[in-house]
Amino acid sequence: MANGSAGPVQPGDNRLPRALTVLLGMAAVVVVVAGMRSASWLIAPTFLALTIVIATNPVPVWLVRKGVPRWLATVVLVVLVYAVLITFAVVVLLSIARLATILPQYTSRAEALLAGLTHELARFGIGPEQVKNAAGKVDFGKLTGLVGSLLSGVASVGTNLVFLLALLLFISVETGAVGTRMAMVADGHPEVAQALRDFTLGTRSYLVVSTVFGGIVAVLDVIALLLLGVPLPILWGLLAFVTNYIPNIGFILGVVPPALLALLQGGWELAVTVVVVYCVLNFVIQSIIQPRFVGDAVGLSVTVTLLSLVFWTWVIGALGAILAIPLTLLAKAVLVDCDPNARWAGAFLVSDRVSRTRIES
Repeated sequence: MANGSAGPVQPGDNRLPRALTVLLGMAAVVVVVAGMRSASWLIAPTFLALTIVIATNPVPVWLVRKGVPRWLATVVLVVLVYAVLITFAVVVLLSIARLATILPQYTSRAEALLAGLTHELARFGIGPEQVKNAAGKVDFGKLTGLVGSLLSGVASVGTNLVFLLALLLFISVETGAVGTRMAMVADGHPEVAQALRDFTLGTRSYLVVSTVFGGIVAVLDVIALLLLGVPLPILWGLLAFVTNYIPNIGFILGVVPPALLALLQGGWELAVTVVVVYCVLNFVIQSIIQPRFVGDAVGLSVTVTLLSLVFWTWVIGALGAILAIPLTLLAKAVLVDCDPNARWAGAFLVSDRVSRTRIES
């Protein structure tokens, strides 16, 4: 019987039983994922640097086409990326420091709101002793200590930031030879080269779309919070911008902190107003308009996007939520698109629109 056909194993056939092959494959996946979790401190900043270079590489390419020397184009790109990252880090640090100074001012307000909530719960049949015991465990004075710990954690990221900046420098320098290396790969393995090109284009399209819509959402949120008088609108705008890279639940993560601060600042009315404004702005843009463009850019189904968010966050931490889509595109390129025998699995990963397009073509 031919090796490519199904059927019982014949004498002299060295193939492993299919069940054993599946089990060995699953065991290998477990080992690889465990290794990735152990090395998440290295994988996360390295892949972040790679995605930044992928997204910004058209800039030096355009400069070179305009006659700028390659080394100067690379220097311009590195300086630009460094300036953006450092400015972002400084703004976040200053904003968090400001948050740590204003939170103690709301301690009495928080206690009053908690007392009112306790009274209302008691009216619905919840025993006063139960409410008092639960309320006694809430110490709003600990918020200051929590923010202090957060500041210490952000400060400790300085080492990782230096590592990230170094990676950006070296990867940016190496991009000049990418075309030659891809040509070498294409000579012997054209399907691998095409899969890597698709990964690069998909990642770049996703980052561009997310950045554009994230910038729009951030500006609108800052304006709305300024008009409503919510403290630290720039910090919450930056939060909305960053969470825009987190698929499916980014909107929820971005609305909770400003809504809680609005609750302490102006009561339930202001908090509800913030939530409504975020729903109108963020939900419509991030959950209705943006997914149409993101779906066309990456071609992943909504279910795969959600599962990738959970999986990569579990594997490499919080940064995995931001890098979930690019990481999934890389895994798809390496495990599915590079192997002609595994491309059937792509039918269960792509969105309905992409699958219909492929069938029609």
